[in-house]
Amino acid sequence: MEALVLAALREADGPATAGWVQDRLGGDLAYTTVITILTRLLAKGAVTRERAGRSFAWTPASDQAGLAAHKMRRVLDSESDREAVLASFVTGLGPDDERLLRELLGQSRNEGED
Repeated sequence: MEALVLAALREADGPATAGWVQDRLGGDLAYTTVITILTRLLAKGAVTRERAGRSFAWTPASDQAGLAAHKMRRVLDSESDREAVLASFVTGLGPDDERLLRELLGQSRNEGED
């Protein structure tokens, strides 16, 4: 549901109300459900909000990739042995993902040297 709400917000021309999101999703979700999802996304840092009259207007703070990365960091942060978790994750990567990760790490090191 979070992904659907984020997708709807990304389609907006600017900040959008929960009612707009509800309409955009076809009205199948209750307004309170949309508010709950938006509030959870706010707590995760995936959206921001600003006052719009008596309610709020919402804006995506990250895309799908950013939300997935945030979830991964949250899982990593919740474990006591970060090194073991990262090692297990990396050794489970396929060759293409491992190559991509190495390239990304190389790019971040090069950017740090500039």
